[in-house]
Amino acid sequence: MAENKTKPTLKPVADFIGEIPDPHKRGDCAAILELMKKVTGAEPKMWGDNIVGFGDYHYRYESGREGDWFHMGFSPRKQNLTLYFCGALETFAPVLSRLGKYKTGKGCLYLRTLNDIDPDVLKEFLEAVVSETKKMEKS
Repeated sequence: MAENKTKPTLKPVADFIGEIPDPHKRGDCAAILELMKKVTGAEPKMWGDNIVGFGDYHYRYESGREGDWFHMGFSPRKQNLTLYFCGALETFAPVLSRLGKYKTGKGCLYLRTLNDIDPDVLKEFLEAVVSETKKMEKS
């Protein structure tokens, strides 16, 4: 069975954030870093070269595939700030409907900039994700 290619690394998160060339994106990432740290209660760590993850989550699918991932994380991609989550985001549609301007993938939220969203709703959303992830771990 294939292994995840993206794994935790020892690169300091502060170095990664400091190396983001665009000052606005660097500021957005610093804000997301602090918010996710506060909401999860976990210290951030690098996953691969460019994802900051919070918490540890071991998953096992019915197919037998299993692996390790993080509860939530983010990465400053060229087009968007990408936020990663365990599970499908449709569960959170009522909260996301109030967030502002964003796009989604199966387990990702894509933001162009934090200026496009309501920070209080983002915090509410992240808290709901943490609560749901803890339920998933128990089952």
